[in-house]
Amino acid sequence: MFPAVLPTSLPVAAGGGDDFTEAWLRNRRLSEHTRTAYRRDIAGWLAWCAGRGLEPLRASFLDVNAYGRDLEATVDPRSGRPLTAATVARKLSALSSWYDFLTRLRAVEANPVSGADRPKVARDHSSTVGLTPQEVDALLAAADADTGPHAARNRAAVALLADLGLRVGELVSLDLDDIGYERGHRSVRFVGKGGKPRRRALTPGTSVALDAYLAIRPGPARGALFLTASGARLDRHAVFRLVRRLARQAGIPAWAKLSPHSLRHAFATTARAEGVPLEDVQDAMGHADPRTTRRYDRDRHNLDRDPAYAIWAARARRTGG
Repeated sequence: MFPAVLPTSLPVAAGGGDDFTEAWLRNRRLSEHTRTAYRRDIAGWLAWCAGRGLEPLRASFLDVNAYGRDLEATVDPRSGRPLTAATVARKLSALSSWYDFLTRLRAVEANPVSGADRPKVARDHSSTVGLTPQEVDALLAAADADTGPHAARNRAAVALLADLGLRVGELVSLDLDDIGYERGHRSVRFVGKGGKPRRRALTPGTSVALDAYLAIRPGPARGALFLTASGARLDRHAVFRLVRRLARQAGIPAWAKLSPHSLRHAFATTARAEGVPLEDVQDAMGHADPRTTRRYDRDRHNLDRDPAYAIWAARARRTGG
């Protein structure tokens, strides 16, 4: 698929696309979850090229367009529906970054994704099923009522998702050493999206749930925070199953469509409804663009929050009307 001999200036071996991919990933500050997703995205493109006898280093924007159409027709095994525009756009974005890296290495003359037709993703919409504050309360109550050997672990994990709005990848990547104290706050440190170091304060409720789990946590005094029965790090798939199981026990109608990300959406919506400034919610969620944060705020179109009311109230105070 790749040339037998590459220019000696390239810091990669001649072993194929995997070598390029690993060199590309080493060049970027990324969380392990993001690295895994990017590897999967590039592997999908390389497999598509191999199936058509296409040399990836000689692909054009026409090839990328064809790949994009095939992605749009691909059925997601989890939902049973075609991949969303956001998913396709994300895969093509990863591919574009990969080719940008190859361009800088002079392995390709130009990035073929640059001229491709990428799907337009509305920043004002998210396909994630959200939760009301009352539903989040019910889910947490189901976690509190849960029994079994992993009940304490599950309560702590769900509390972190609900009270901090963590991404599931951030949650499962936590280590024991990430929990600490800072300026009088119980805190947690982690690597966020884009490889950015993050720190958040733990609420009293989350601290209680976490301490209850730490008191009985098996395994060594270092390493992964959340462990399975075998002592391995808890993975994202187990957290997906946990959220849906607890939601079902809580009687939440949309339980089968929920994900850990649903709790992240609920975090943003509730924070804004409680009057937390947009900038503070943006910082807490680790968003570089405030428009991303607003997309998570499911209550932003509530007419109760129409600025017209504030304008009218201010005028009435000034004029006594």
